[in-house]
Amino acid sequence: MKWETTASHTKSMLIGEYIHTLDSKKRLSLPAKFRKEMGKKVVVTRGLDACLFMYPEKAWGKIAQKLAELPMGQSDSRALSRFILSGAVESDVDAAGRILVPDFLKDFAGLKGKVVLAGVGERVEVWSEKAWEEQTRRIEKQADQVAQKLGDLGAI
Repeated sequence: MKWETTASHTKSMLIGEYIHTLDSKKRLSLPAKFRKEMGKKVVVTRGLDACLFMYPEKAWGKIAQKLAELPMGQSDSRALSRFILSGAVESDVDAAGRILVPDFLKDFAGLKGKVVLAGVGERVEVWSEKAWEEQTRRIEKQADQVAQKLGDLGAI
């Protein structure tokens, strides 16, 4: 059996943590490491834990499809679809690598001044610096217990 590795089989991941500033015109620079992976157009929406989720256009298509396949008869499915899809906006990445963050999303995540962009696989999470620090402290305290639970489920 012959093994091949080509670009089409290699799956890149968005990883890392970067601090950037949301400027007075509500523009946010994407880290240089994310720009190629994110492409020329991104989708930004309300995320969980009071952050924003940002997806490359291609990854967003998969998320939107999964949400569309949730059973409409279940109120939790309808609520999650509404929350994610109605809060989504397409944003072009300008020549300087910036996107525009609409007021309603900026307010939802409490973004002003310094923000953290965290690569978490197929998406980037956008956090206020203070909320990110609080979240990180909380995770650090619980990491061993969470790993144990996921290990028990066979996830890791």
